[in-house]
Amino acid sequence: MADRHNRDLDRKPAPLPAPLNSKTVDSHAHLELIHNSEPDSPLLKETLDEAASVGIDRVVQVGYSAEQSIWSVKCAEAFVGRVLAAVALHPNEAPVVDDLEKDLQIIQELAKNPRVRAIGETGLDFFRTPPELQEKQKYSFRRHIKIAKENNKALVIHDRDAHRAVLDLLLEEGAPEKTIFHCFSGDLEMAKECVSNGYFLSFAGTVTFKNAPELRQAAEFTPIELMLVETDSPFLCPMPNRGALNTPAQIPHTLRVIADVRGISADYLAAAISENSERIFGSFK
Repeated sequence: MADRHNRDLDRKPAPLPAPLNSKTVDSHAHLELIHNSEPDSPLLKETLDEAASVGIDRVVQVGYSAEQSIWSVKCAEAFVGRVLAAVALHPNEAPVVDDLEKDLQIIQELAKNPRVRAIGETGLDFFRTPPELQEKQKYSFRRHIKIAKENNKALVIHDRDAHRAVLDLLLEEGAPEKTIFHCFSGDLEMAKECVSNGYFLSFAGTVTFKNAPELRQAAEFTPIELMLVETDSPFLCPMPNRGALNTPAQIPHTLRVIADVRGISADYLAAAISENSERIFGSFK
């Protein structure tokens, strides 16, 4: 994540989109990668205020390591009413940490914090993790599933080049009641399988890219009550600002593309996703 972060710091922030009339939620962001700041930084308040000015008044801050998960909890404690936390070891992080059991214990303890409402992002990534480390990655994923179920938290899944393996492992272990595919990257057939299992699909800026017709098919198919929207900021800035530094304020672009595909108003979709988010994560207050 560090190398990727360094590349994204060089990008300029995207201009603000037209505001939504309905308030909604960015269900997956990495605020610490936007400013590289303390969790209660005025810079973060500025980013949250900017997002709220276009209708994104709540954000789920997602950890990807033990250290960043601690940061995420502190951020959620600093911005009550605006930020909730998810904690986990990223699937690329888990196989290479110095002491996996120690870090998993940290996640297990953080899961008890009332500002933590999800365990993630966890899952499988066969793009960056070589075959010899994939069993360790699967072990970490299983442990995160167990932590989510023991603490009655939602599970946030990172899935890259591992669709079948992720789906099979969820069936084998038994998925938590609230399971979210972050930055959904599958096709229509995978969306159908996820929906049949009651999984939530969270769509990022990738759904706006010209080369992603299969994602738009999945977004059209997914029942609105199983849908979320996210930035994965500072990554994956949506069109028309692809390549810029992404922030939660960019959600309206993604949401409007999905609404257009579905033939509904963006404000109706925003309100529905707001309701879904609070059903999954609970109140942000």
